[in-house]
Amino acid sequence: MDNSQKHSIVRFERDQFKSLERSLVQEYPLELIVNDRPLATLVASPHRLNFLVMGFLRLQGFIDSRDDILSLGVCADFGSARVQVRGAIPERLKPTLTSGCGTGISFNLPLPVDPDETCGSPQRAAQRVAPAAVFQLMKDLARRAEQYASHGGMHSAAVGDGEKLLLFAEDLGRHNTLDRIAGEALFRDIDLRGRMLVTSGRISTEMVGKAARLGIALIASRTSPTDKAVELAEQAGITLVGYVRGETFEVYSHAERLAPTLPQTKIAGITGVILAGGESRRMGCDKSLLPVEGARFIDHIYRRLAALFDEVIIVTNSPSLYQDLPCRKVPDIYYAKGALAGIHSGLCHARHERIFAVACDMPFLNAEVIQGLCLQADQGAVVVPQSPRGPEPLHALYHKSCLPAIEAVLDAGRRRIVAFFPEVQVHEVPLAELTLHDPDGRSFRNINTPEEYFQCRTGQQGEAGAERGQARQHQQN
Repeated sequence: MDNSQKHSIVRFERDQFKSLERSLVQEYPLELIVNDRPLATLVASPHRLNFLVMGFLRLQGFIDSRDDILSLGVCADFGSARVQVRGAIPERLKPTLTSGCGTGISFNLPLPVDPDETCGSPQRAAQRVAPAAVFQLMKDLARRAEQYASHGGMHSAAVGDGEKLLLFAEDLGRHNTLDRIAGEALFRDIDLRGRMLVTSGRISTEMVGKAARLGIALIASRTSPTDKAVELAEQAGITLVGYVRGETFEVYSHAERLAPTLPQTKIAGITGVILAGGESRRMGCDKSLLPVEGARFIDHIYRRLAALFDEVIIVTNSPSLYQDLPCRKVPDIYYAKGALAGIHSGLCHARHERIFAVACDMPFLNAEVIQGLCLQADQGAVVVPQSPRGPEPLHALYHKSCLPAIEAVLDAGRRRIVAFFPEVQVHEVPLAELTLHDPDGRSFRNINTPEEYFQCRTGQQGEAGAERGQARQHQQN
């Protein structure tokens, strides 16, 4: 019987984040009521619960045979099992606290966590972690476990600050390792808020609940979390990472906290192209020269691209406007044919086989978004991101192999950028992969009208107005 359910996750592999679905093992709390008396909560998989209940009662010594069961009913909808047995249940039971890997008994499951009331939530909200730090802490855990373990069958856990391992613990039970870390941190006056926790065992709700109370920002494991652990981590504001193996892992909650480190060298084989040939009819003046945040639109865009690419080109029919920018300025080959003609000119003049083309009215470019697109450059002749409004062809990658298709569209008198897409291989990058780096979609915000520019200068997004502007832009694309 399949006891898993699908959950949307983000996979990190080869310095890229990719969206996919993963089956999660279900963690099912079943309240056991014996002779009208609440006895225990069994945390288990939600199948054949009648066998689980009978086996538990037998191994705990409450029954010896089937004849000792007078009645047994399981309500899966309400997570409850009611049993009547021969004889009386002892008035005073002395439960044994298990290691967490034995019978799975829990008399007090962790309650859902309110992030606003969790001591560590401010630190968690601000914390951003490089994937390399997760891999390194997991390697440190494995190295420490190998050094100190004298025999197998032990669980281990460690806490780090993103640079080094701070605390390490081993125990028969994975839950106990976290208890040991919490105790040592208290004894040594080490603040665990905002820290990373790595563990050798499966991540359950009890692990997440304990981590939330300590203010832990990220939990990572070599294996998977349960479905309820993912739900609790979402509520608590904790990033949950599973299947940390080699140079890959999977993110089940709050993936926005993870971002790859920007490359130290410039992106090879791609030319940055700024499309500055627009007529700016709605704005009433050249948009590229408008000031925002201490510089012109074109200055912000050029600086971002110059930091990423070894060649930057401005496609413009007015090169004198940009004399102060130290890069080539090239004209449209198809004069006054819109942004598609600008992409065509950029491809024709670029030294490299691929270009990253961006409009001159998009001053809030995000380097990590651009880097993520460039890492997927070999996936198609066009690599175009998807925003909430659809494809963003004025923030996309193009290969020189697109030139014949583009010229055919321009020769036919058509101007929409997407008109040539059916003739080439197009790779669309899903929104979920981009929101890791730019959750607000600021990278794709283009300024078309005086109203939008005013909102931009005053720091007011003006959601409705921005959406209208983007819709107009997409109609042209």
